[in-house]
Amino acid sequence: MPDEFASIGNSGLFVSEQPRYKRSVDGRFSLAVVVDDDADIALSAKLALRDMFERIETLPSPTELMPLLKKELPDAILLDLNFQRAATDGREGLDALAGIMEHDPDAAVVIITAHGAVSVAVEAIKRGASDFVAKPWSNERLAATVRSAAALRRSKIDARVERSRASELAVAGETPLLGQSEAMNRVRMLIDRAAPTEANVLILGENGTGKEIVAREIHRLSRRSGEPMVSIDLGATSESLFESELFGHAKGAFTGAAGERIGRLKAADRSTLFLDEVGNLPLHLQPKLLTALEQRQVVPVGSNRAVPIDVRVVAATNMSAEQLGDETRFRQDLLFRLNTIEIHLPALRQRREDVPLLLDHYLGIYARKYDRPLRQVPPTVMEALTRHDWPGNVRALRHAAERAVIMADGACYNIEDFPLPSRPNPLVVPDIAQTLNLDELERQMIERALRLHHFNISLAAGELGLSRGALYRRMEKHGL
Repeated sequence: MPDEFASIGNSGLFVSEQPRYKRSVDGRFSLAVVVDDDADIALSAKLALRDMFERIETLPSPTELMPLLKKELPDAILLDLNFQRAATDGREGLDALAGIMEHDPDAAVVIITAHGAVSVAVEAIKRGASDFVAKPWSNERLAATVRSAAALRRSKIDARVERSRASELAVAGETPLLGQSEAMNRVRMLIDRAAPTEANVLILGENGTGKEIVAREIHRLSRRSGEPMVSIDLGATSESLFESELFGHAKGAFTGAAGERIGRLKAADRSTLFLDEVGNLPLHLQPKLLTALEQRQVVPVGSNRAVPIDVRVVAATNMSAEQLGDETRFRQDLLFRLNTIEIHLPALRQRREDVPLLLDHYLGIYARKYDRPLRQVPPTVMEALTRHDWPGNVRALRHAAERAVIMADGACYNIEDFPLPSRPNPLVVPDIAQTLNLDELERQMIERALRLHHFNISLAAGELGLSRGALYRRMEKHGL
């Protein structure tokens, strides 16, 4: 292997100082590199590919390739096998290929070979090359081969981006499934039985009860745990982007679709797909999801080619079983597909005995995070916190614990350190004569809307004229 390539080591593409993959703004591929000592061959390839790439570089030797790769990662590399006069064994090209693949495992390398060296080209493919073209070539064959290789590279990168987003759900220190109550022991029993199977799981529970934590635990204990779980919040996905987000799209499928993109279903191939807030999926879009799950394939928007998928679905919703059973709101055939196993998560008020354990956990986490002392919770304070209904469930308790850690200044926590909102009648409009503080009025109206709709975020957001994301931000602001 030439020194220029051997010096790369195992740094790979993912080290921060490595050059990054660049996308063209107009849908074309960004860069192709042709490495061939025959200037006529290099020029011929450049002319054949000029409409496909923004830029094409030609190099007479592999020794000049590495300095370029240190600055930028090409979408495709055309690589000759022989450079020394009278050389026919392809050793130079194979050594260069090894260095390229070590530097960029996703590299799309198309080998240029003479008809008599096809066996060497096949060996190159075994070592990581995408394909080969034989000289003399037809321009159509060359363009099709290079386009396919570059598109495959882009798909690999897109898949890794989607999976990296999902892997954020599994960061160190994530919230464990806490609780020793009978209700939580039953939840754990269901998880232990369901996780090792391939059965789809539907998780029911109010907002803040930990449905996403249960989904991650199911995935962690499953046979698919080697791949990161992929999730999508269907309540926060606009109808216009639903198909693109879930199924992906082809280049030019709609305005702004400058390139191909894989959807979440394909990104979850051989893994687990978590469909959060599946109950908020509009009725007219539900058949599209059902068809994909039944046929185990997706057709990207703007494409007529079906792509096979192998996913296990874990879905969650804050709707009750009765609401899901309403055919005017949710298709029953889709429900049957999703709820092979059904797990009901209890509200925190239904397992009050777990409140001390949860408080101890979160107070400890935030004390370490903010470098604050570990304070005791007096029995009277703990009793008041245990009696509290916690309408936002574990999420609300976590926010309350964080605030207490930040605000407390005594040797022990006081009840005033925890933001326990009053429980007004949700149908009574606050008397604005009692306060003119805009923040307080906003908090009261948000709490009223949440209680009026039994903490269904989508309905409460609609009542307030907000998006789900905007409502979540305001809930966070007010400790709700």
